[in-house]
Amino acid sequence: MTLTLKEMERRIVRYGELQPCKTAFIDAHTPGSNQKENFTIIGGGVSESPDQHVHIKETPGFNIGAAGQPPRCRNSLHSHRTAEVFFVLKGRWRFFWGRYGTAGEVVLEEGDIFNIPTGIFRGFENIGTDYGMIMAILGGDDAGGGVIWAPQVIEDARDHGLVLGENGKLYDTKKGQTLPVGVRPMPVLNETELKAFPEPTAQDVVPHYVARYWDLMALAQKAPAKVIGSDAILKDKPGFDVELLTRGSIPESAYTTDRHEVLMPVHGHWRLSWDGSTTVLAPGDTCAVPPGLSHSLTPSMTGEASLYRITNTDDPAGATWTARAA
Repeated sequence: MTLTLKEMERRIVRYGELQPCKTAFIDAHTPGSNQKENFTIIGGGVSESPDQHVHIKETPGFNIGAAGQPPRCRNSLHSHRTAEVFFVLKGRWRFFWGRYGTAGEVVLEEGDIFNIPTGIFRGFENIGTDYGMIMAILGGDDAGGGVIWAPQVIEDARDHGLVLGENGKLYDTKKGQTLPVGVRPMPVLNETELKAFPEPTAQDVVPHYVARYWDLMALAQKAPAKVIGSDAILKDKPGFDVELLTRGSIPESAYTTDRHEVLMPVHGHWRLSWDGSTTVLAPGDTCAVPPGLSHSLTPSMTGEASLYRITNTDDPAGATWTARAA
């Protein structure tokens, strides 16, 4: 396979070119959550807003997105049907989970990665002092068909003018919008349904689902650190594998894979070369390398250099917490 520089650039989403949506989810008007910015980088993600810009529509078996938030801004409690993995690009973040967000929590620093179990309510907030950014990997081409919100989130949103329809679309009553004929409001989960959502503690979750950046850097000095996968540090089959590469663990020569590969630098600038062409990837950039393309990676500057490499697998898009815990 061959690609021109122009064709490759269409497969790269630069950090500085990301287009945010501030009305992506039902809590967009709720105080404490109303300053969020949502980004859909590869695939449509789980946004509930028609205003969401999708940078690359073709999906490789998973979706890539991001959330940007100022200090003390939080993302409300919700659950996913498929895998949701975050790594911190900028800032310091607190992740919490459970019906009311009190079952457990963990704080992540830059480069740390969290493979959040499906089937539990989760939320997160920027607890740093500056605008923060977390990058997300969502399992499946359709990212599981949306999110499931904790009942209090839907009720709070309604008080601030946003109604989520059963069709998964948002309607802003402050703008005079109403549900279309035949579309009912998204039903709130009842107590029986809520009992199906586990309440694992931090001791249940953190050792099996969180990997610390500096531990991964130490492991990746001579070979890529296998972060998420069936034989990785975080053993799981979410529909994709995740590795961390450093200056010492990049392939020594050009390589080709029959899988889709997404490159996401964390630190340093990386030179990507193929077919006699070269481009540079910076932290926050996302590059979708197609199967069959011979390419090579080289850090372009001295100092710390690391990137996450995500490849699609034939596994389903994420196991439930119950299956994982068993």
